[in-house]
Amino acid sequence: MSISSSDSVVTGLYREHHAWLVHWLLRRVRNTADAADLAQDTFLRVLGRQTDDLMLLREPRAMLTTIGKGLIIDHWRRQDIERAYLETLSALPPVHAPSPEARQIALETLIRLDALLEDLKPAWRSALLWTRLEGITVAEVAARLNVSVATAERYLAKALRRCYEQVYAAA
Repeated sequence: MSISSSDSVVTGLYREHHAWLVHWLLRRVRNTADAADLAQDTFLRVLGRQTDDLMLLREPRAMLTTIGKGLIIDHWRRQDIERAYLETLSALPPVHAPSPEARQIALETLIRLDALLEDLKPAWRSALLWTRLEGITVAEVAARLNVSVATAERYLAKALRRCYEQVYAAA
């Protein structure tokens, strides 16, 4: 398939289903701007798909809702992170409040960190967070997870390795 064939398939999907998708998203996020943004993000994801897959698509709305649901979940997670961050900032004395630019950088970092942690297996994530945030020992991690110390060490090593891989892959 040529690029123009791919473009025409996506253009057809967009023309036929964009308004429906925006309405479907609006019923879930209850904000016109967010629904429009999520619809655009949905079609950007569609653009990344193979043209052959799109041409064989029997239920385009099912594909669009599947992509849209994932984007809505990401949207809500970002909102939760932003809300928690802003609540934390509101407790700071004004003299210690970061600049708008620093706030945005910190928020983007928190969102990336959340995505990175979400991709870890639950036991790996727990081992990493407990040792880094609570300062507990690997032996205490092992006890909490009901595994051997060697297994807890492996979980922590795998979590750290995955984090490093993601950070260096993004750089």
